[in-house]
Amino acid sequence: MANEVMMQSFEWDTDGSGNFYKNLEKDAKTLKENGIDGLWLPPMTKGGSDMDVGYGVYDLWDLGEFDQKGSVRTKYGTKEELISAIKALKEAGIKSYADVVLNHKGNADFTEEFKAIMVDQNNREKDVSEPMDIEAWTGFNFEGRNKKYSSMDWHYYHFTGVDYDVKTDTSAIFRILGDGKYWDEDVSGEKGNFDYLMNCDIDHDHPEVREEIFKWADWFIEETGVDGFRYDALKHISSTFIRDLSDHIINEKGAENFYLFGEFWQYNKDEIANYLKTTSYNIDLFDVPLHFHMQEASKSMGNYDMRKIFDNTIVADFPAQAVTFVDNHDSQPGQSLDSWVEEWFKEIAYALILFRKDGYPCIFAGDYYGLKGEVKTEPMYDLLNKMMKVRKNYAYGEEDNYFDDPAVIGWVRRGDDKHSPLAVLISIKDMAEKQMFVGEAEAGKTYVDLSGKNEDVVIDEKGNGVFTVGPGSVTYWTAK
Repeated sequence: MANEVMMQSFEWDTDGSGNFYKNLEKDAKTLKENGIDGLWLPPMTKGGSDMDVGYGVYDLWDLGEFDQKGSVRTKYGTKEELISAIKALKEAGIKSYADVVLNHKGNADFTEEFKAIMVDQNNREKDVSEPMDIEAWTGFNFEGRNKKYSSMDWHYYHFTGVDYDVKTDTSAIFRILGDGKYWDEDVSGEKGNFDYLMNCDIDHDHPEVREEIFKWADWFIEETGVDGFRYDALKHISSTFIRDLSDHIINEKGAENFYLFGEFWQYNKDEIANYLKTTSYNIDLFDVPLHFHMQEASKSMGNYDMRKIFDNTIVADFPAQAVTFVDNHDSQPGQSLDSWVEEWFKEIAYALILFRKDGYPCIFAGDYYGLKGEVKTEPMYDLLNKMMKVRKNYAYGEEDNYFDDPAVIGWVRRGDDKHSPLAVLISIKDMAEKQMFVGEAEAGKTYVDLSGKNEDVVIDEKGNGVFTVGPGSVTYWTAK
């Protein structure tokens, strides 16, 4: 994906008037002109209401087509508008990636009684009660859809756990009992076993569940025309199931025609490596370690060691599998994984993903357009458009790193036959300068700071330039 850029097209407080798909269709050509090649779209399936962001998934087969949960449309619009938007994006040259939520179901239609056992919330391997009869919202019959596309109803035995007993009005984590039924084993080992995340946790070992999801994936891809899946909550789902589903999709579509990536919210290097291996390296992962390094640097008051910014990151250890990002809807202020990168560091952070050789960078709508909820931020629209243009025009060739100072780092993309070199310099502390080699062929040329912060630099006879950067800032330079 040479120099391509993806954008997460939504944030947690994206407008819920139902015009999202219509606006995407209208903006498709402009987004492409601005440098965006792929769009990670929000969950398209019906949730609990027309304001559900999409992660309270109710019916996978309802893309805004049926009158269920209070409306026909989802938060983002109707199925017809969705398909029209994807078509417009495709015509503009933008790939559409669907956010696929397969970990859980919520907003059930009726309760059921069954046997379960309460477990320790901090160690789901530890039972803290005897088997008991509980009543929970685990019944799904989708009356509004009336069996169209699929006749399967969901019952308690299609799930591994729930978090509420209606009978006793108890909020806790309950493991559903049954012959051979237990938490999925091939999930994150956090909390003993992190199979359970929320709502009704899907049992991916159940043959009916497996058959239904495989059938749905085939239908969904054909019905919508999407170009890829962004898997949600991967560390809570059986990695074997995800591997098998991904293999099935690749066999049907071809790896070159359908892009698979996902959220494996994990910092541990060994767990990341194991997940990539288990899923046959068919799924790229968001570079969560790099995100946390950026957040730490942004909160360090200039005391972070920038020489280590890429240590133990996916883009460093598995460059072909890395989706690099700065923030997303979960890391934004007030959300479940709140780990927001401070505003002063944002341009630096985006330089770290947009101007480097490796990784598939994903910009965030919450940065591009600004956050719109209780916490509001200024849009980076013009700045990010400029930086994406720099990436498209100059970020080519091999990479020479100048990571020789804890507060001041730089690198040079050496360019190629068609593109001039690009020199990037970052300081998280004081104003600084650094000599970097851009190539003997560049001797005598004038380099301009594309960030607009500094005067021009003339490259000396040996191909070196002395580049400058202000405090807590980034500059990026190329031949005039």
